[in-house]
Amino acid sequence: MSTPIQAYAAMAAKQALQPFEYTPGPLGEGQVEIAVESCGICHSDLSMLDNEWGMTTYPFVPGHEIVGRIVAVDDHAKRHKPGDRVGLGWYSSSCGSCACCLSGSQNLCALAGGTIVGRHGGFASRVRSHWTWVSPLPEALEAASAGPLFCGGITVFNPIVQCGVQPTDRVAVIGIGGLGHLALKFLRAWGCEVTAFTSSGLKRQEALSLGAHQTLDSRDSSELAKAAGSFDFILNTTNVGLDWNSYIAALKPKGRLHTVGAVLEPMAIAAFPLIMGQRSVSGSPLGSPATVDTMLEFCARHRIAPVTESFPLSRVNDALDHLRSGKARYRVVLTNDLSN
Repeated sequence: MSTPIQAYAAMAAKQALQPFEYTPGPLGEGQVEIAVESCGICHSDLSMLDNEWGMTTYPFVPGHEIVGRIVAVDDHAKRHKPGDRVGLGWYSSSCGSCACCLSGSQNLCALAGGTIVGRHGGFASRVRSHWTWVSPLPEALEAASAGPLFCGGITVFNPIVQCGVQPTDRVAVIGIGGLGHLALKFLRAWGCEVTAFTSSGLKRQEALSLGAHQTLDSRDSSELAKAAGSFDFILNTTNVGLDWNSYIAALKPKGRLHTVGAVLEPMAIAAFPLIMGQRSVSGSPLGSPATVDTMLEFCARHRIAPVTESFPLSRVNDALDHLRSGKARYRVVLTNDLSN
């Protein structure tokens, strides 16, 4: 008989979370159950909570940056055993038989299941996932702060791998927040020359301390103009409309502008700068399980961790308000104070 799970859930869009209990039933084939120790809060949790993407079901339990220990394993599950400390991110299942899954790109599976899409997430005492999407946490990484790596971290690490960024490349990051601060750390450790585009002069010193070699004011058109033809790769982590053509002009020939920020409005881009410079614009979701493992090994080797602030799970609404206010530096993590 399955143990009831204690959680915090919203009963409708834009409502505060409240205590919630549910019984998950028997473990599914290939599933594991994780006793949640901590869970990061992502802007995607806010978007889902408010049903901005039109795919939220209620009651809704957010949370997809989860660190905890395995407490139950289905007979068909592999790789994990009770007691293992692991992490779980946005995805919790994939079909396993499509061309994407068979080629190791499970994150592109059309049937991939989200940890908080149509199911209950990690703002809870326990959470479940198919074993393939659960990653062992290296001992060198601090469990209390590692949760954001499983969404924010892999979101910015994946394009470094997929786009073939080289250690000799000159790269830039737009937006130094929850995603961008990790991108700076990754790219600096990757060996690149790193520039931070920021709209806040107050963040200049922070960006330098996080790994940037220099900064550029994204609101200063003259600085953008001076950067023309400078970068092999520019990573956008913001979700707002920008002067995309100025950033494309800042690319070298064959350079790439890549977005992981979910910009909701169409991106107005002139064709000729792309054609004449053989430049490209692209985007990507989170990474495959194998890429997550690579990221964790990279973080352990280079001692990379998110910059986090901590709240107990029982103060989840205060933590959500803190994130909504834009005051978070840089990721908020909830520590579980519910009974397991």
